[in-house]
Amino acid sequence: VIRTAQESYAKWGYGLSSVRFICGTQEIHKQLEAKVSEFLGTDDTILYSSCFDANTGLFETLLTAEDAIISDQLNHASIIDGVRLCKAQRLRFNNCDMNDLEDKLKQARSARFRMIATDGVFSMDGTIAKLVAICELAEKYDALVMVDDSHSVGVLGRHGRGTHEHCGVMGRIDIITGTFGKALGGASGGYTSGRKEIIDFLRQRSRPYLFSNTLAPAIAATSLKVLEMLLASTELRDKLAENTRYFRKKIAELGLNVVPGEHPIVPIMLGDAVLAQKMAEKLLEKGVYVIGFSYPVVPKGAARIRTQISAAHSREDLDFAIKKISEVKEELGI
Repeated sequence: VIRTAQESYAKWGYGLSSVRFICGTQEIHKQLEAKVSEFLGTDDTILYSSCFDANTGLFETLLTAEDAIISDQLNHASIIDGVRLCKAQRLRFNNCDMNDLEDKLKQARSARFRMIATDGVFSMDGTIAKLVAICELAEKYDALVMVDDSHSVGVLGRHGRGTHEHCGVMGRIDIITGTFGKALGGASGGYTSGRKEIIDFLRQRSRPYLFSNTLAPAIAATSLKVLEMLLASTELRDKLAENTRYFRKKIAELGLNVVPGEHPIVPIMLGDAVLAQKMAEKLLEKGVYVIGFSYPVVPKGAARIRTQISAAHSREDLDFAIKKISEVKEELGI
């Protein structure tokens, strides 16, 4: 990946000093859009400076006051801000509560268009959206489905295509947004992928796309390389899955409250904000870096430390972290 970035600087330069539609489109951008579409199984893709821009430039562009957005209450801040910019009716359903989602869809029956918006994986919990049930409800109530899959593309699914592959609903999701800043290279950049008519409309009207500098060629080139690596081998994803299962099992055996799941985001629930902060500080002193999360990042009374497992972690790394977490647990009387 580093070598690809270095080679791209020699070929494309550091940046293009322009938005896409003026002189900010090079061959590498078109190649990346085509590869993302192929990888996700969609018609077309549009690139953004970040997934935050992709989300804030989505709803206001596509929907009007005649329409309705039904959004999961734990969606990422970028979805929340994007919804706020839109004049559509806004309805929020309880996290992964399909009965509540159906109630909200019924309330929105009079809208011209209805769009269900959800994270594929909720970043503070590591839980996976119930995409099968969401797609069934969307088909029942003639709604569009939008998924921000930033925390699962490159990680979940047989080929790493994300939650729509993991849940078996490929072809049933209308819009997928995501980032190149996590599993797909780790730098920055984002995208929206989906039906051709939607992407065409975004190219004409989405303000973050029209008025932000184009993605740096080096980021486009390295993201393209990572997609090729994902298609060539499952070795890194297999190692990540193995590490995640091992860490989750050992932390649960310590008697700590771990949010159930299979995602490498592994939150250890503590409840108290001060306790979460103290635990994070003590672990850092012992050589383990975690972050304590509390309100307003997570709901009140749901403070936690969020651990994140990597394919680069060795078994020795994980055992070291588990040992130090156990020590701090005893020191704090958890």
